[in-house]
Amino acid sequence: MDIDRDAARTEILRIARGEDSFVLHECVTCYACEEYCPMGNHPFYLIVQRQEKLDIPPLPRPLIRRGINMGVPFRGEPAIREINGKALLIAAFADHMFLIQGRIFEGLPVISDDPRKMFHYFCQLMYLHYARESVINERLPKIIDTIAGHNATEVICFHDECYGAYNSYCPAMGIDVPFRTVHFFEFLYNRLLELKDLIRPLNLRVAYQRPCSSRLSPDKHHFVYDICKLIGAEAVPRKYADENAICCGGSIEGQRREGSRKLALELRRLNVSDMKDAGAEVCIFNCPACYHTMCDLLSQEGIKPIYMSDLCRLAIGEQPARGR
Repeated sequence: MDIDRDAARTEILRIARGEDSFVLHECVTCYACEEYCPMGNHPFYLIVQRQEKLDIPPLPRPLIRRGINMGVPFRGEPAIREINGKALLIAAFADHMFLIQGRIFEGLPVISDDPRKMFHYFCQLMYLHYARESVINERLPKIIDTIAGHNATEVICFHDECYGAYNSYCPAMGIDVPFRTVHFFEFLYNRLLELKDLIRPLNLRVAYQRPCSSRLSPDKHHFVYDICKLIGAEAVPRKYADENAICCGGSIEGQRREGSRKLALELRRLNVSDMKDAGAEVCIFNCPACYHTMCDLLSQEGIKPIYMSDLCRLAIGEQPARGR
C-alpha cells in the first residue's frame, strides 16, 4: 500500500473513529504496521476489528467459513500431563514433529505432538488474516487454559504466531497468559551455546524469509543474525529484509481483491530474485507455510530451502530432516 504520511494519518484516524477507509479494503494482512508503529498502538489489530465490524472481509466468505471450521478443537479433550519444566509447544504443526530431533531437542518434552489433538493448542491468530478477531477472542482463553494445565515452567513457541499471540495480541486485548513463553530462535541460540564445542562453521551464504507473524515480536528478530554468526553462516545483505521484508504471499493469494494471485506470485519472485542477487546459497525458514509456499521456486533458482532448526543441527554435525 503506497501512501504518504499525511494520508496514513488521515486514514488511521478514520478507522479509529469506526469509519470506512480504503485501507480496510486494500490491506493485505502482512502485519508490518504492527512493527512500524512506534507507539505500540496496534494499528493492525484495529484494522482487523473494523474489517469485521463493517463486514469487509479480505478473503472470500467460503474460505473464511472453511478456515474457521478447520481450527475447531476436535476428537475429545487433550491428554494433559504435568511437565514441571521446559516444554516445546508445536501447536497446530504436529505434522512437523520430524523437525524435532537430535541433540538440540534432547530431553525436551513436546506439548501438542498428536495431530489428532493439535487444534486444542492452536493459538487461533491465523484468523487475523480472515478479519475474524471475534473467533480468536472466543477460543484463545480456552487454548491458554489447556496449555497452562501442563504446568510448564517455560513454553517454547515453535511458531512465531504463537509467540506473537501470547506476547503481543494477548497483552493488547487484556487476555491473561499465566505461563512464560520463549521464542523458538532464542531457544535454538541458547542450546547452540550449550553445544558450542560441537559447532563446525558452515561457511554458507544464507537469506532469511521473515514470516508475517514475526512482525509481532521484532525484539526477537536479532536471533536470526545471532544464530548465523554462531554457526558460521553469512547472512547476506538484502533489499527485502528486516523491517523492509516482504511476505511469502501465501495469505494474499486467496484474497478477494482482483489481481491477488498475481501479486502473491510477484512478491515471491521479488523475494527470490533478491536472495539470488545477494548471492544466497540457502534460504532459512521458521514458518512451515512460508516454506511450502516458496520452496519450489527457490529450488528452481538453485537456492536450498531449509528450516532454521535443521540449519542448527547441520552446524553440530547432524543430518537435517530436509523438509517434507
